[in-house]
Amino acid sequence: MSNPLRLAALLLVATFAACGRQEATEPPPGVAAPADQPAPVASSASLLPPEQQLARDILEQLIEIDTTDSHGDNTAAAQAMADRLLAAGFPPEDVQVLGPVERKGNLVARLRGRDSGRKPLLLLAHIDVVAADPADWTLDPFTFIEQDGYFYGRGTSDDKDEAAIHIANLIRMKQEGYQPDRDIIVALTADEEGGEHNGVDWLLKNHPGLIDAAYALNEGGGGALKDGIRVSNNVQASEKVYQSFVLESTNPGGHSSLPMKDNAIYHIADALTRLRDYDFPVTLNEVTRMFFERSADLEEGELAAAMRGVLQDPPEPSAVAYLSGTPYFNSRLRTTCVATRLDAGHAENALPQRARATVNCRVLPGESIDVVEDTLRSVIADEQVTITRVAPAKPSPPSPLTPEILGAIEAVTEEMWPGVPVVPTMSTGATDGLYLRNAGIPVYGVSGLFGDIDDVRAHGQNERILIRSFFEGQEFLYRLTKALSREDVK
Repeated sequence: MSNPLRLAALLLVATFAACGRQEATEPPPGVAAPADQPAPVASSASLLPPEQQLARDILEQLIEIDTTDSHGDNTAAAQAMADRLLAAGFPPEDVQVLGPVERKGNLVARLRGRDSGRKPLLLLAHIDVVAADPADWTLDPFTFIEQDGYFYGRGTSDDKDEAAIHIANLIRMKQEGYQPDRDIIVALTADEEGGEHNGVDWLLKNHPGLIDAAYALNEGGGGALKDGIRVSNNVQASEKVYQSFVLESTNPGGHSSLPMKDNAIYHIADALTRLRDYDFPVTLNEVTRMFFERSADLEEGELAAAMRGVLQDPPEPSAVAYLSGTPYFNSRLRTTCVATRLDAGHAENALPQRARATVNCRVLPGESIDVVEDTLRSVIADEQVTITRVAPAKPSPPSPLTPEILGAIEAVTEEMWPGVPVVPTMSTGATDGLYLRNAGIPVYGVSGLFGDIDDVRAHGQNERILIRSFFEGQEFLYRLTKALSREDVK
């Protein structure tokens, strides 16, 4: 994920109190885990259960294939996974590597289910990664390293961990002879990290039948750890819409020794000041309403009261003011627009002939981009400032929180981590899920992979994942995939 996606999901609970939390512990050596818990994680000196060893080996293989978006070979990684599936007995017609660019292939694989009439379940993960300069790391980013209870390497948390888990679980189910009541599709894609015209978008436009599904599981959610405590298992069900605007003011200019108040820089500065002082109205949807409802139950004191207050109709002004003071919560209350770039003038001794600023908006799903642009014009209220969209927006609708999906996630979460709540979230960034949502395929970012909210390293130095969390996430997704592909789940 070009992942503000997972980062936001983990930052969600940075201030949550201990109410309802569960300590992330594991049984002592030689003591079996409870029947409803995943097998204990073996140390490097002991043998892993076969399904865990497979997932570990696949993750190691993926990490050590450089799939950097700018120059890596995504096709090599996709083909390596295809080879594993073929060796496990998947027929060639159900394992395809394809794409518009030689080094940026996508893998689409299918475990055939019974002909029940139910549309497939899609498991999605991208295997391209952002750049990692070895000079900036203390470890080689493209060498898989196990150290101090972590797996290290570029992609261990974004998003090769989920890719490895999906492939390992698909092979496990094949070996068990599991026949789901719907097809299970795994798609490992390229170009999520800043590319375009490939990946999910390309597959939908060129091979829609390969990934047509009732719904998809993707990145974007995940579990949150605080001080070693499991706080919540988060489910991303919607995304804000990315839209940038350029504000520009022009002027004949002149010599700086003869200044005038009619100055292009002043026009832009005044426009940005007005924008800074404006707040878009509070608007909650199904996802953000449930987010505040369930988050309030995890909190106490003034923050809990504010979360409940913002749910009132109309929202309590004091609650809105309180939550607006925290950027994370403010971004979930409303559309936001913020200045991100400035460019003005041509010489230090000349009046500026041109000044421009880039304003980046993150628009609530369902809100009109036209209305946002009209609001900017009204707030700025200066005919000397033009407002132009940088590129067309890509809106996507929220995914419905149906009992089939949310109930299954809650049930598996309760089995594995009793008392840990499931919290729906709206990402302020974007994932490949937007293409699926726009194609009518609901997407849910959920993984059961718990990460420390105070140590987020995706896209950063020495990226890593807790070994215990990796194997727990594997078990969670195995159980959830089965729960969503059985006849007793309607």
